[in-house]
Amino acid sequence: MMFVMVQAGNAGGKEDIQKYFNNTACKVKATADPVQKRAILDKSFQTMSKALDRVENSGLLSQNDRAGMDRFKATIQEKQDELEGNNGFERVADANLNAFSDYVVQDMQQADRYISISLVAALLIVIILILLL
Repeated sequence: MMFVMVQAGNAGGKEDIQKYFNNTACKVKATADPVQKRAILDKSFQTMSKALDRVENSGLLSQNDRAGMDRFKATIQEKQDELEGNNGFERVADANLNAFSDYVVQDMQQADRYISISLVAALLIVIILILLL
């Protein structure tokens, strides 16, 4: 029974992170101005990066969590670079911002396959996101 509760809690933390990006995509789609769309996405990436930094600096993470957090941070940075056209990426065209926001949501849903973080880390991220918003 404990195993089932831990698995359900772990999924809940990761689902909340996915909801965060889904909410961002909804905001992007509800906005007509490409400058505002880009700002919404950029702020979302920055807020998630801040949350990840705070969790990582908390000292509460295992080695495995740190490795997972590093991969997650790299993924977020890659998306931000792609959005702005930094570090060898072509900047996302204004006309493609809605599709890019959907791509980010899908990529975060699939991140479970290659990014592993514990329930504690996922819940800490969610708590810090709530505090930052």
